[in-house]
Amino acid sequence: MGEMPMGKSHEILQFTNHVIQGRWFSLFASFLIMAGAGATYLFGTYSKEIKSSLGYDQTTLNLLGFFKDLGANVGVFSGLLAEVTPTWFVLLVGASMNFTGYFMIWFSVVGKIQKPNVWLMCMYICLGANSQNFANTGALVTSVKNFPESRGNLIGLLKGFTGLSGAIMTQLYLAVYGNDATSLILLIAWLPAAISLIFVYTIREMRVVKQPNQLRVFYYCLAIAIVLALFLMVVTLVERTVRFTHGAYVGTATIACALLFLPLLVFLREELGVFRRKNVIDPPRVSTTEHPPVPVVVVVENKDTNNLKCLSFNDIFLNKPERGEDYSILQALLSTDMLILFVATFCGLGTSLTAVDNLGQIGESLGYPTTTIKSFVSLLSIWNFFGRIFSGFVSEALLVKYKFPRTLMMTLVLLLSCIGLLLIAFPFNGSVYVASVIIGFSFGAQLPLLFSIISELFGLKYYSTLFNCGQLASPLGSYILNVKVTGPLYDREALKDLAKKGLTRSSVKELTCIGNQCYRQAFVILASVAFFGALASLILVARTRKFYKGDIYKKFREQAEATEAEMASTNNK
Repeated sequence: MGEMPMGKSHEILQFTNHVIQGRWFSLFASFLIMAGAGATYLFGTYSKEIKSSLGYDQTTLNLLGFFKDLGANVGVFSGLLAEVTPTWFVLLVGASMNFTGYFMIWFSVVGKIQKPNVWLMCMYICLGANSQNFANTGALVTSVKNFPESRGNLIGLLKGFTGLSGAIMTQLYLAVYGNDATSLILLIAWLPAAISLIFVYTIREMRVVKQPNQLRVFYYCLAIAIVLALFLMVVTLVERTVRFTHGAYVGTATIACALLFLPLLVFLREELGVFRRKNVIDPPRVSTTEHPPVPVVVVVENKDTNNLKCLSFNDIFLNKPERGEDYSILQALLSTDMLILFVATFCGLGTSLTAVDNLGQIGESLGYPTTTIKSFVSLLSIWNFFGRIFSGFVSEALLVKYKFPRTLMMTLVLLLSCIGLLLIAFPFNGSVYVASVIIGFSFGAQLPLLFSIISELFGLKYYSTLFNCGQLASPLGSYILNVKVTGPLYDREALKDLAKKGLTRSSVKELTCIGNQCYRQAFVILASVAFFGALASLILVARTRKFYKGDIYKKFREQAEATEAEMASTNNK
């Protein structure tokens, strides 16, 4: 008595299996993995702890920041690995790297081990940050291949959740550990790794099928993500003025997690419709056995082991495919289009990363209190999200409706970043708030545009490798602009301050500069570099103008229709 009827329980079991094996649940798992893959954007929050506990000067801290950016952007290995191994293996490797790298940093900062050499700390943070590429390759690339006609919207959402990761993790660490920045490093170590382990077998490539409600579902997810971002922004601003209790932090973290899981309800409703339509078209056969078998959908990931085949000189340099067709890895990397993208990425992401990494010290140099500096970092994270969402959805809508090229939007975004950089170079009361918003927005907007442009110009066959190669210029720009330009210029101003006080470098443990002059010269240089990147991307606009006037999604619609026809034919047999 009270037991569920066998037919009903069997149907629930079938539906559960259908959901777990479906594209939408795979996308939900990708959302969560990407929401935990933004630990690199929190460097401005915990970098002060590293600097003070290990006694680093700004140049050394910027060196750590460079290796963080190097690890976060050199994803060629993860891309090549994804070409020949299943997605679950890529995610497992990333989880292990994330935990090892950040856990060793936490051990060093809290003094559990002897103070490591600088090169060892660089290796730790590079290892931990590099795990982000494995999450990107496993979740983002797979999702784009599963939903190729909505890649702009999809990349905007996925990278948007990564942009929110900093604000989400800040709320979680305040709820779990209290206001202890060193514990934030510990949270960064175990939480993203745990998420990847939980969903490791859920994310995989599937056959593309036509889905009429696809765009509507993405807009539902967009609305949920915007509500989450606005909630986090309001909480961040309130925390700056009101002293929160631990219970209040637990409450805000709970609401943030509930909003993060809300897309699952949207996906369940969508999968229920798909499940019902499938049963109408192909009703289940009645079995006379006591325990009717549950149909299991098996999806096999086909990895072409000949992906990296050798090409002749003519194939690489002369006989290249048309834009939009599948380029080989060498054909794409050695093309003029990729070279221009490389220059634009060097200038755009290089300057933005430099600003992000120095945000904590910028606030300190201008006399802002610690709580306000944390607000800058959270605001930058939230507007990073809005930039990603905007560039993903708006560029997709403009492209489909007006044939507005994504390359032109890249140019406009780089011009916008110049304004934010100049606001730091010439600060006034409250200017860092505005600069945090502008730099966060423009930084976030660049990534979905870069990843979408690469997929459109060079095809999806080798996208795992190409999208990781596309951001290689970012750590190079960060090294030159952050380590070789910004750090030394800051330290030079700090030494001038010490000289005025009659002190030398050996007189203080931590080298600190206070005043408007600390970052002025460096950020004037950064703004000039960003403007040069905008001019470079304008060249790509001219080169790809004809391509973007065409129907770039035509072949994907034809593939989806062919798959649908094949499935209908199979069901009718």
